[in-house]
Amino acid sequence: MAISIQAISLEKLIAHPDNPNRMSKSNLAKLVRNIEQTGRYEPIIVRPHPQREGCFQIINGEHRCKALAKLGYKEVNSIIWDVDDEQVDILLATLNRLAGTDQVDKKLALLKRLNKKIKADELAKLLPQTTKQIERLVNLKRPKQPANINVQLFANPIVFFLNDSQLQIIENALSLAAEPENKMAKAAKRGAALTRIAQYYLDNAGSVKCQAGNE
Repeated sequence: MAISIQAISLEKLIAHPDNPNRMSKSNLAKLVRNIEQTGRYEPIIVRPHPQREGCFQIINGEHRCKALAKLGYKEVNSIIWDVDDEQVDILLATLNRLAGTDQVDKKLALLKRLNKKIKADELAKLLPQTTKQIERLVNLKRPKQPANINVQLFANPIVFFLNDSQLQIIENALSLAAEPENKMAKAAKRGAALTRIAQYYLDNAGSVKCQAGNE
């Protein structure tokens, strides 16, 4: 099926009320600068509005519309899809979330190439990274030979959700179980303390169960 791009008046474009994607003010400002500098933007995706005749509901591109409005555009290049409410919900949940990840060496090469022509503070006005982040990345020295890494040495994260009283009990237990002279980082020290508590429970599981049964 052929897809055509149509210029639609900004006044006829209406944001979907359930769009979960939000952009920070700083990133919106960068989007505005990008469009202002290049005069280019990716066409937005819309569908005929289900309640307002002659209008269109934005499926993907709400922030581009805001940026274009700030720049004084009257029309927006748009692709019209004929999709129902269920399909729109799926698109809202995926279009702004399904993405790949940066390949580090290629990302660094891009940044270094850009930084040869554009200063880091100017790049930061256009890219998601801050000035300091760009400076660190372009100056990053990668080892010529891959390091020998023992994957068994990597820490495994554990996430807990606790109420205030549970948190206080665990904090008290960790402070008692931690070795005061240990020079490990705080997170590693807390992990070691939690392991000591767990090991104590395992070593004394029989007596703990008996005490619980007698209470």
